[in-house]
Amino acid sequence: MNDRVKHIFIWPAFLLVLVITLFPLIYALTVSFQTVRIVPPTPARFVGFDNYADILANARFWGAIATTATIVIISVLAQYAIGLSVALALHHNVPGASLFRVTFLLPMFLAPVCVALIAKMIFHPVLGPANEFFSMFGLENLPFLTDPNFAIAVLIAIETWQWTPFVVLLMLAGLQNLPAEVFEAARVDNISAWRRFRDITFPMLLPLSAAVIFIRLIEGFKIIDTVFILTGGGPGTSTETLTLFAYNEGFKKFNIGMTSALSFLFLIVVIVFGTLYLAGARKLTQRYAQ
Repeated sequence: MNDRVKHIFIWPAFLLVLVITLFPLIYALTVSFQTVRIVPPTPARFVGFDNYADILANARFWGAIATTATIVIISVLAQYAIGLSVALALHHNVPGASLFRVTFLLPMFLAPVCVALIAKMIFHPVLGPANEFFSMFGLENLPFLTDPNFAIAVLIAIETWQWTPFVVLLMLAGLQNLPAEVFEAARVDNISAWRRFRDITFPMLLPLSAAVIFIRLIEGFKIIDTVFILTGGGPGTSTETLTLFAYNEGFKKFNIGMTSALSFLFLIVVIVFGTLYLAGARKLTQRYAQ
C-alpha cells in the first residue's frame, strides 16, 4: 500500500518535470532546422542544416568561442589558485579569520549586473577611480573598456573577483573534512609544510578541486550579463561571448531559427569541452592515487 501511494505522488511530478524540460528542447531543436523570423514576421520554412552551416562559416562564431574560452579558462584558473590559497589561510586560523570568512563571501552574493555597473564606473576612461589612481604615477588614461586586450583583462578580473568566494567556500569545506591523523603523523615525522601540502593536502583535495573547477567552467561559459553591461561585446566584437552572440542574433536580428541552431552548437561546444576536461581530470586523479 505504501509503495502504491509513493508512486501516485512521484510519477505525476516526474512526468510534469520531464515534459516541462523536454518540450522546450525539442521545440528549439525543431526550430533550428527552419528559417523563423519575428520581425518582419515570416512563415517557418524547413532549411535542414543550413542554419548550422551558416554559423560554422561565420567568423564571429569562432571569435566568440575564442573570447569565451579565454575569459573562462584564465578566470577559473585564477579563481582556483586564489581560492585555494585563501582557504588554506582560513583553515590555519590566521588572525581575523572569522571576519575574513564573511567578507570574502560578499562578492558572490551580488548580482552580476550590479557588479558590472560598479565596474563600469570604476573603469570609466575619464572619471573612474582606476584611471585616477594610475594618473598619480604619471600615466595617461588607460583604455580599460575601449581597447580589446584591456577589456578582456577587466572582464577576467571581474569574474575572478566575484566568483573566487565560491571556490573558497568549497575548498575550505574540503580542507576541514580531511583526516587530521594524517597531518599529525606528518608533523611527528618532521615533514615540512610545503611537502605536507604537495604530498598530502593537494592529492587528497584533487577530486574536489576537479569538481569545483568543472562547475566554474560550465557556469563561466554562460557569461553574458557582465559583458553586456560593461562592453556590449565591444570594441567591435572583440569581447563578444557565445551567449551574447546568441542574444544579438535572437533579440536584435530576431532570427529565431539561427539563434536556436547557435544554442545547440553552444551546447555541443560545452559538452566537448567538458568531456575533454573530465577525461584529463580523471587521468590526473588516477596518477596521484597510484
